[in-house]
Amino acid sequence: MQTAHLDSTAPEVHCPAAAYSRFFQRLHRRYGAQLSFLEPGAPVRSRMASTLAALEARGNDVGTALRILRQLVLERLMCLDCAEQAPLETITRAMTDLAELALDRACQQARADLDERYGPPCGPQGQEVQLWVIGMGKLGARELNVSSDIDLIYVYEHDGETRGRPDGRGRISHHEYFAYAVKTIYSLIGDTTEHGFVFRVDLALRPNGNSGPPAVSLAALEEYLQVQGREWERFAWLKSRIVAPAASIASPAVQALRAVVLPFVFRRYLDYSVFDALRALHQQIRDHAAKRSAGRPERANDVKLSRGGIREIEFTVQLLQVVRGGQFPELRRRPTLEALQRLAEAGLMPQQTAQALAEAYTFLRRVEHRIQYLDDQQTHVLPTRDDDLGWIAQTLGCADSCSFLHQLDAHRELVAQEFDTLLGGNDKKTCQGGGCGAQKNGSAAPPELQSLLDTLPPLLRERVAEWRSHARVLALRDEARARLFRVVQRTAQWVKEGTVNEAAAVRLVDWLEPLLRRESYLALLLERPAVHEQMLHLLGAARWSARYLLQHPGVIDELAGNSLLSERFVAADFERDLQLRLASVRSTQEDDTETLLNLLRRAHHAETFRTLARDVEGRLTVEQVADDLSALADSVLRITAQWCWARLKNRHRDEPQFAIIGYGKLGGKELGYGSDLDIVFVFDDDDERAPEVYAAFVRKLINWLAVKTGEGDLFEIDTALRPNGSSGLLVTSFEAYANYQQQRGSNTAWTWEHQAMTRARFVLGSEALRARFDVVREAVISAPRDAAALRAEIVAMRERVRQAHPVHSDKFDVKHSPGAMVDAEFAVQYLVLSQSGTHPQLLGNVGNIALLQRAEETGLLPAGVGNAAAAAYRQLRSVQHKARLDEASLEVEPATLEPERRAVLALWTAVFGAPFAVA
Repeated sequence: MQTAHLDSTAPEVHCPAAAYSRFFQRLHRRYGAQLSFLEPGAPVRSRMASTLAALEARGNDVGTALRILRQLVLERLMCLDCAEQAPLETITRAMTDLAELALDRACQQARADLDERYGPPCGPQGQEVQLWVIGMGKLGARELNVSSDIDLIYVYEHDGETRGRPDGRGRISHHEYFAYAVKTIYSLIGDTTEHGFVFRVDLALRPNGNSGPPAVSLAALEEYLQVQGREWERFAWLKSRIVAPAASIASPAVQALRAVVLPFVFRRYLDYSVFDALRALHQQIRDHAAKRSAGRPERANDVKLSRGGIREIEFTVQLLQVVRGGQFPELRRRPTLEALQRLAEAGLMPQQTAQALAEAYTFLRRVEHRIQYLDDQQTHVLPTRDDDLGWIAQTLGCADSCSFLHQLDAHRELVAQEFDTLLGGNDKKTCQGGGCGAQKNGSAAPPELQSLLDTLPPLLRERVAEWRSHARVLALRDEARARLFRVVQRTAQWVKEGTVNEAAAVRLVDWLEPLLRRESYLALLLERPAVHEQMLHLLGAARWSARYLLQHPGVIDELAGNSLLSERFVAADFERDLQLRLASVRSTQEDDTETLLNLLRRAHHAETFRTLARDVEGRLTVEQVADDLSALADSVLRITAQWCWARLKNRHRDEPQFAIIGYGKLGGKELGYGSDLDIVFVFDDDDERAPEVYAAFVRKLINWLAVKTGEGDLFEIDTALRPNGSSGLLVTSFEAYANYQQQRGSNTAWTWEHQAMTRARFVLGSEALRARFDVVREAVISAPRDAAALRAEIVAMRERVRQAHPVHSDKFDVKHSPGAMVDAEFAVQYLVLSQSGTHPQLLGNVGNIALLQRAEETGLLPAGVGNAAAAAYRQLRSVQHKARLDEASLEVEPATLEPERRAVLALWTAVFGAPFAVA
């Protein structure tokens, strides 16, 4: 092997802060004369590439040049880190760049040598087969430490044979070819020579570990992950990334590899079953650390593997990513610090906790680097020599060793507490023998079904007894059945203690049965007792919430959030999160239509569930529930319209000149759970293609909103209020819409359409179009009208509605009976249409309650009538809301709402001059 010519006279050490390092002294003596090859500043890939080229130009072979480059880079990094306090990212990114450059250069050399001997490997169509060097762990996350090994997996695109040499000889299988390539790459990077090594290389994470082939085909990898892939391997593949050769990273063929890896790491459903796998893996690591430190107490102070170390921060982040990353792609971030921030933004971790863990991670990684700077050893164990500790403290900016150790202990204790809380809930922790873990709840073997039944209260016992012949229960694995029985046992205990009611317990069984094959839900309830209890409260509070949970079981993970009951819906946050998810799936080329439909549905269902949980816990008023559900619908419409337009093939402009006008409950911001959306679509675009383009757009938009996927649907869409109703165009020009509403031309709106206009609201579109709509709406509802004719039309319309909704004579229907909600709504509509021209206070779409109060303030209603009717309407809405939430009848005993009925009848009399006929 050719070696570099080394100047025997090394320059003077220029970095006193790093000079204490024994490794620094060795490399500076040997390579100091060549430091000028590396350009000033932080080592980045372009500068390293230039230095490598210069080293090769001096006659060094590839392996030697790479080894010398490593020494130069490390010397520079020690100075930047220890003397200049460079950010952690500068150090880790430089090491990652070095690894990628080395692997890329080694791949080029290996393939050039092998192609000459055997010809290039060929695919089915004769194309050259790609080799992907996959970096795992810290290399994949661009977080390499300064003395790190690199975890690699080699995957090649297709099986087959090489092309052979021009003389037709030398053909070998791809299996052999790439095995030789791996060996050659290792010799260039991993072998130790007189110049050391470039990186230690570890292939233990490849399929079948050290017993597996050094390189595997993509097909073999896919089969392995599908059939044999273990839970802990999902954590390993979480940070996987193609790191070399550089030419293959952007290749379209890479998508095939992503399609294999992503479904393995991130499951479609929330996946709490990984908790047990992580516990087992973590316990193995702690047991190994304990064995290493037996009889050598200094080894117990491992900043990576000991309690509260770097690995526990990584595990904390990765566990939350694996659990939620299938549904929330914005969490799929490889770098630990970046992922921590995403977890906080998603509400999975308090921002304060994420910040504290980020600070601990940065501190521990900087300590790790200084440990490794001492002797260039791959170690994470704190040194025991006082002078070594003093140097580490000094280069970290600490006053002395005691101050440094105090900071270290504080960070590690915080990390350990957060990790133990994540894995063990609020259970007490025990630390023995160098390991610390949560005591498992109910780890005993599951009892027989009959033994379980003997412990249950009557209704729950009767329901669970059906499991004696339930195929799904009998088909469960022993472990899953044990989990199921423990969930039921805990539920029964809470029923006996009076914490939850028995109806909720029975509904929980109803919820569990269809989901028994998704064992992660059982794991979630066991791992999170607080989630289990909160879910029972929801199931016991209302039938609608129980049905919603059956339809969308994944939303229960929202119960694990700390802010669930304390916050309100925020449209900007919701829309930002969806755009982040879009960017995430687009970056991995997963942004097909079905994926986007499901992203929208999961987000909408989660937000609806959050509102539901706050509602049944009494944290929101009926008006606040309606406000939040209406704001959610607005956001869903905005995002869906943006995504649909971007994917519309025949669109003729970047931004559509288009608007959505909301009517009914959407227009009045009074949406309830499961409400459909009354909307009208208009456009304001002079392009000759506009009618055709917007018609296609609206059809696509309605389909995106209403179609059922595996995640359900979003909204039922009702467009009957568009001009000319069901016989009219699905989308009309704004000018035609305005003419229709303002009685211009032969085709004009009916009175009932003007009644609907009182509750119309501009939901989506440009501000210019919003202003034009507001002008039209005000002109329509404030236009001069014959009061007597209007009164007669509205009373006649009310009679038709009454006849269409008959009520039992001995009951009071909170919506349709005389003196109920519809009477109040018709009265308000008459007041707005007949009086807003002279009383502009009634023009605003502010809701029936506020309009009744304003009507009294302006003297349109007798003193007390408007406010009493407003209070009655509020109470009727509350009763209606609770009845629908519990899927109960809206017909109640008349006496229970007699004051409200009389208040609304008084309003009707004041407005229309005669009491409504009461059966």
